[in-house]
Amino acid sequence: MLDRPTTLYRTLERTAAEHGAREAFVCQADRLTWAQVLEGSRRMAAALHASGVRKGDHVGIMLGNGATWLQMFFACAALGAVTVPVNTRFKTDELQFCLKQADVKLLVFADKFLGIDFVELLTAVEPAFHAALPGQALPELRRAVMVGNGPCPAGAERYADFVARADAAALDRIEALAAEVTPDDVLLMQFTSGTTSFPKGVMLTHANMLTNAWAAGQRIGVRHDDRYFSIRPFFHVSGTTLSVLVSLVFGCCLLTLPKFDVAETLRVLDQEKCTLTSGNDTIFLMMMGHPDFDPKKLHLRGGWAAAGPEVMQQIRDVMGVDNVCNAYGQSEASPNVIMSSWDDPFELRAHGWGLPHPGTEVRIVDQDTGEVLPPGAQGEIQVRGWHVMRGYYKMPEATAKALTPEGWLRTGDLGEMSPEGRLRMVGRLKDMYRVGGENVAPAEVEETLHAHPAVQMAQVVGVPDARLGEVTAAFVLLKEGRRAEPQELIDWCKARCANFKVPRYLEIVDSFDNIGMTGSSKVQKNKLKAHAIELFGLGNVHAAGGGKA
Repeated sequence: MLDRPTTLYRTLERTAAEHGAREAFVCQADRLTWAQVLEGSRRMAAALHASGVRKGDHVGIMLGNGATWLQMFFACAALGAVTVPVNTRFKTDELQFCLKQADVKLLVFADKFLGIDFVELLTAVEPAFHAALPGQALPELRRAVMVGNGPCPAGAERYADFVARADAAALDRIEALAAEVTPDDVLLMQFTSGTTSFPKGVMLTHANMLTNAWAAGQRIGVRHDDRYFSIRPFFHVSGTTLSVLVSLVFGCCLLTLPKFDVAETLRVLDQEKCTLTSGNDTIFLMMMGHPDFDPKKLHLRGGWAAAGPEVMQQIRDVMGVDNVCNAYGQSEASPNVIMSSWDDPFELRAHGWGLPHPGTEVRIVDQDTGEVLPPGAQGEIQVRGWHVMRGYYKMPEATAKALTPEGWLRTGDLGEMSPEGRLRMVGRLKDMYRVGGENVAPAEVEETLHAHPAVQMAQVVGVPDARLGEVTAAFVLLKEGRRAEPQELIDWCKARCANFKVPRYLEIVDSFDNIGMTGSSKVQKNKLKAHAIELFGLGNVHAAGGGKA
């Protein structure tokens, strides 16, 4: 455990004192030492304070990964302000809900990103961007700062003018302001993915996130001389805690890109001689399936993955990376709940078996009765400890549903415990479907398909069926230059898993981008299911009922 809970700014001061001249951050043209990160963060903090931001205020960041995002996050922390990461893929309804629900007082935004005109998008949300803030749609939003060279709306100011406010007097106040911040203050408000409803603002403290970064980094085996490449977007908690803060706590260099480009990712991993990386199964499969992939150009020794056994096997055998850990978590737990250790036997890491972090607890319960289940039984994962969120911002009813009176976080995920106390996540309970009364976790079928030599990536959902209630539908992306027919892949599954899991429908796809990908490179299962229902003509099918026998 960390010697004692601390704040982000104090951690930054310590890391800069110990490793000031060492490279801290690389993203395209941005290349900063720890001393430069500290200096830039202090200047931004002074500019924020001169712009009226005070302890407890909420500051939105709507940018791609880069030095400005990183240092703005650190600057908010120095003042005790709360960072609100804004998903750069939000459309108007989601964006308006996020900014209004979070009571964002100041917003830092890019003029354009990923081909999206953010000025146009923000003006559609709050017409006062064309005149002067605040407006009627977002009455709490008092200031907006635009990063970029495009035309600046009248209701915002340019980033250069904002930074110019950081005069000597404002800089002199930073230390005194930072001294008022405590480890239990809220550091970040992470909006959940919102696949089933509008997102909820998860309140995470300095102690939550820094301790989680330290604990996860211990399992990964991070060293100060590592070069850690993470493509995780900073608007995602795996981008802040498990990328930015892991790098900060251990003093290693973090490398990233504004967006996930496979060829550019492979180039950076090679030319920058990265030793650690991270990602979900989609990210690793896309790297291994790219024409530029060459394991001889990798310098990786480890990192972490949220991936199933087949993908973990490929990371070891195809990529040649021996010590990748398996991670499970969610935003409400800062996010990491468990992570296998880099020196665990490969079989444990491949199958996702990890121990809870010191000072935290995990249990498996029957979702219907709340009964705590014995080792080997599958049920809902519940966790308790220093990594659990403060709650959802301005959502007391949702908070009460997520947290038991005894402080257990109901994750909504299916898992099991081993007799040795190790946990593994089996699947998302909300993604589970029932075929003739039998529960099916999509990940099980996806793993079977991933083992086929022609398959690069598979995604599975349950779709309506008049007789069985639901059946399996699979979408498969093939490896470059490989061929396979749908029936061949269905037969492959028939030989390897129970009949009720075998896909009834299987479609070969060229990409998942047009179906729906999240900013963290996950396929959105709700959109995939809607696509499947339309594609296979199941809109008028009434699913049969029936419980498990």
